[in-house]
Amino acid sequence: MAHIIVVGNEKGGSGKSTTSMHVSVALARMGHSVGAVDLDVRQRSFGRYIENRTAFAEKQHVDLPIPDYRILPEVDATTLQPGENAQDKRLSEIMTELEETCDFILIDCPGAHTRLSQLAHSLADTLITPLNDSFIDFDLLARIDPYSGKVLGPSIYAEMVWTARQMRAQAGLKPIDWIVLRNRLGAQQMHNKKKVGKALEDLSKRIGFRVAPGFSERVIFRELFPRGLTLLDLKDIGVESLNMSNIAARQEVRDLLTTLRLPGVTVNV
Repeated sequence: MAHIIVVGNEKGGSGKSTTSMHVSVALARMGHSVGAVDLDVRQRSFGRYIENRTAFAEKQHVDLPIPDYRILPEVDATTLQPGENAQDKRLSEIMTELEETCDFILIDCPGAHTRLSQLAHSLADTLITPLNDSFIDFDLLARIDPYSGKVLGPSIYAEMVWTARQMRAQAGLKPIDWIVLRNRLGAQQMHNKKKVGKALEDLSKRIGFRVAPGFSERVIFRELFPRGLTLLDLKDIGVESLNMSNIAARQEVRDLLTTLRLPGVTVNV
């Protein structure tokens, strides 16, 4: 069985596609077979990222590891069984195809609550939730008292993950390993950064996730997208000397892969 990694957050702009691309490419560079699915059927940022990569590799004659990206198939309504949902069947068909050949399947979810996203979360062996380091994003996980800073209880996204966990338990599947990724961390120990960090640590003990540092805000992430490249590809395209910012960013990718604790993965990218 393929190990299923889901990257999800109901808020846009948190770095889901960047995270999805770097994790999937890192695994492919290690020699693992990786399937890729983008459930944001409108924007398809992750899917377009991979398409850009394929086009760049072909045009520049560069041998780059590329995840096996599949587009959700259309479903003929007449083929559905009584009570069967078309969206469920779309995802089920593509997962069945990928599980035959892949060690890992990475699913990138849209920044909104959809049936496909909810179903994907119930399939997750590993769930990565990128989060901008602010209380605006934190509000999706939990409600917080504005005066005391005390966590009052889980919010909409955390409740959805809880539902997914219950569905997996009922099906006899192992629990989801949930990692909340703090993206765009400021370099300085600002007061708000400390408060968000404490709130996340407190909440992690209550609802069961691990907190990990993610990717800092860097211009290079936006520059790599049109060519479908990641920080791990720079030497392959002739960049022999990395600046300090690029070296630090590559280390963030390695640290993330180590934190995920994926089965059979030795971090050497």
